[in-house]
Amino acid sequence: MAPKGEKKPTEKKPAEEKKSTFAEKSPAEKKPKAGKKLPKDGGAAAGDKKKKRNKKSVETYKIYIFKVLKQVHPDIGISSKAMGIMNSFINDIFEKLAAESSRLARYNKKPTITSREIQTAVRLVLPGELAKHAVSEGTKAVTKFTSS
Repeated sequence: MAPKGEKKPTEKKPAEEKKSTFAEKSPAEKKPKAGKKLPKDGGAAAGDKKKKRNKKSVETYKIYIFKVLKQVHPDIGISSKAMGIMNSFINDIFEKLAAESSRLARYNKKPTITSREIQTAVRLVLPGELAKHAVSEGTKAVTKFTSS
């Protein structure tokens, strides 16, 4: 197709040549772009595969927060910013409990963090009534897990 495009401007009159040259340049420019897009698309497809392979999965508590919200208030939703704040809050509490339970295991010269260390860490980290509820719920969850 490129040879035909080159022959057309030479065959026409000089006045028409300017118009046809402009008209011919646009399709000529589009053709290499389309030609460039094909390798890019092929590369993008390969790149997409690479992105899928290299894509790191970000673990969050969002689905669990949403499930608990629906258990407590089935008709209420939550915004993405509020969900992000709740996720950060749970990560923070997790880090505090993990650090405290690790410290307790080290103090007692134990190599393993057990439910006992977690329970003590909960009592130390969480305040008053919240700690009592958390311990009772945790005990209930562990009992249910071990029995089934």
